[in-house]
Amino acid sequence: MVANDISDLIHRSEQTMALTGAGVSAESGLATFRDTLTGLWERFDAAQLATPEAFERDPALVWGWYEWRRAKVATAKPNGAHFALAQLEAARPQTVVVTQNVDDLHERAGSRNVLHLHGSLFTPRCARCGRPHRFDATPTVETEGGRRIEPPRCSACGGQLRPGVVWFGEPLPSAAWQKAEAAATTSDLLLVVGTSGLVQPAASLPLIARRAGASVVVIDPHPTAIDEISTRCLRGKAGEVLPHLISAALS
Repeated sequence: MVANDISDLIHRSEQTMALTGAGVSAESGLATFRDTLTGLWERFDAAQLATPEAFERDPALVWGWYEWRRAKVATAKPNGAHFALAQLEAARPQTVVVTQNVDDLHERAGSRNVLHLHGSLFTPRCARCGRPHRFDATPTVETEGGRRIEPPRCSACGGQLRPGVVWFGEPLPSAAWQKAEAAATTSDLLLVVGTSGLVQPAASLPLIARRAGASVVVIDPHPTAIDEISTRCLRGKAGEVLPHLISAALS
């Protein structure tokens, strides 16, 4: 059986890397970027809000939208896939999770070695001087409804804070990308979980891993662009499938 083969690959792996995408967070109830916005946000296009130009044009609108998204994440809970990867890291500390998601569900599940390729909703920085900042409070769902919220000001230069995510047209964080590339090169197993494999450059990591000799396992309910180079494919929801695979591998 494919599931048994995958559990055996995890069991024998000395260096495992997981690449996670929007599908993992969707199982916790978080909308993917391709989903239509709801409520009073439905008149907006997410792709048009997630740009440096949009923030420059209307920072209060963009900041309000990201606060709404942060509020949604705050009410969501990690699912079985998040906990399973944390369980794997607890047993094998060299495990690396590379995620395209901007939420903190991996961390809340217990994972510590997490690389955020697309930034995080919880790491704002100054749009002027780049200084990182922390949020003082957790947002509430009251931000839903298309509210415009003026961004806080930088304590160093007085510039407006911007969301700590990677917008369209921006490069990935260099440090996170370099570590992700290194992990793909040195890992002997790459678990590709809940990602379509269409967003570059993250989608190149499975190919890098395969060329370096790693096994590549795809876990997703639907066919992905990575299937053709994978070692094994298992159709199913990560939150349901991954806990069984990892428990079997560690038993």
